[in-house]
Amino acid sequence: MPVSPARATAFDILLKVEQADAYASDLLHSFHGKKLSQADHGLATELVMGVLRWRSLLDRHIAPHSSRPLQKLDAAVLTALRLAAYQLEFLERVPQRAAVHESVELVKRAHKRSAVPFANAVLRKMAASTPRTDHAEAVRKASTIRKLSEASAHPLWLVERWARNLGFDAAREICEHDQAAPETAIRLGALATEADLERQGIHLSPGRLLSCARRVLSGDITSAEAFRRGQVAIQDEASQLVALLVGRATSILDCCAAPGGKTQLIADRNPNAAIIAVELHRHRARTLRKLVRAENVQVIAADARQIPLSSRFDRVLVDAPCSGTGTLARNPEIKWKLRTNDLSNLQSRQLAILQSAMKYLQPGGRLVYSTCSLEPEENSEVVERALASDGLFHLLDCRVELELLRSQGELAWDDIESLVSRPYLRTIPGLHPCEGFFAALIGRK
Repeated sequence: MPVSPARATAFDILLKVEQADAYASDLLHSFHGKKLSQADHGLATELVMGVLRWRSLLDRHIAPHSSRPLQKLDAAVLTALRLAAYQLEFLERVPQRAAVHESVELVKRAHKRSAVPFANAVLRKMAASTPRTDHAEAVRKASTIRKLSEASAHPLWLVERWARNLGFDAAREICEHDQAAPETAIRLGALATEADLERQGIHLSPGRLLSCARRVLSGDITSAEAFRRGQVAIQDEASQLVALLVGRATSILDCCAAPGGKTQLIADRNPNAAIIAVELHRHRARTLRKLVRAENVQVIAADARQIPLSSRFDRVLVDAPCSGTGTLARNPEIKWKLRTNDLSNLQSRQLAILQSAMKYLQPGGRLVYSTCSLEPEENSEVVERALASDGLFHLLDCRVELELLRSQGELAWDDIESLVSRPYLRTIPGLHPCEGFFAALIGRK
């Protein structure tokens, strides 16, 4: 009996995420058109994201039934066990027999026949003993950092630092938010209309953070004609807000620009500006050029630490490469790959990029430094070190720009004070209806 297309796809994606530097969301999107029905793609997405979100909890429940330490199991065998464990524990509509049988078949499919009796025995024991648990309630009731880490399937070191830097209640909100599928936020281009999307079965609601954003209530936005033409983009509301902070100008430099969501929004708001988008990797620069079709955007493949330009700009955006800890609901694999020493390595790179970009800011101009990280090493510490190294620059208060966006009707969120920490923009998943973003505004004297 062959393995179902959804489970086979989920298995292949999980194995690739485990063994390579790949994002599950990208792989799921690339598999979307490969002969998977909408129902199969939905189940594959549920399985991939569910296993990645709850991986440590699944491992804790597999371990007592395994005669071998999990870290010594073959990656394919462990992936098959996790897939079955997730279905047994979280998907009531999936018969236990189907979850066990197809995971055993996946072990065979991976040419690990010698492990088939072992996998079959482990899964049958799990099927007989796995309880149904309200995991969301367990997260909400967690009273210590360790219990929160275990209940929410987050590495202890991450929960510890969030509780230390943001408070225990905020850490719990983040963990709870990370364990659920996030809403899909979109940005409508000038030629896209809600009426056209409604006719194609895409039902929307207003943005919760930004009035110009929309949220998808139902329907597959990626199947819409406007999406294929680049007139609709999937983009988190906090990401859109960062692009709005750039404002309006006649010349704009966008560093680390791929994949291009912020670049396109900036171009839509500044149709007459000269915009240069810099991206390190040539293949990403080519993709950026395809996605951002505005004629006033010039794409350059270059290292943002050594930009081959001589002119200065009224506005500069540095959307720095970062750990992505503010995006774990959408990219749960990050929490299993990230290590503490990665933060110091990232900080060195971020500081070099920011210091390079500051040289291209006109006197009286404004630079936006942003990340989708919750970690101070990548955020305020980078900004403060950069400012300390050059007295020509000073920090601006984000409140001023947020108040302006609110008065113009673009910011829909009433509580501006909750969006700021000192002069910085800081959104927190769970507390705000978006991913976790940081932004600082820097002016040149």
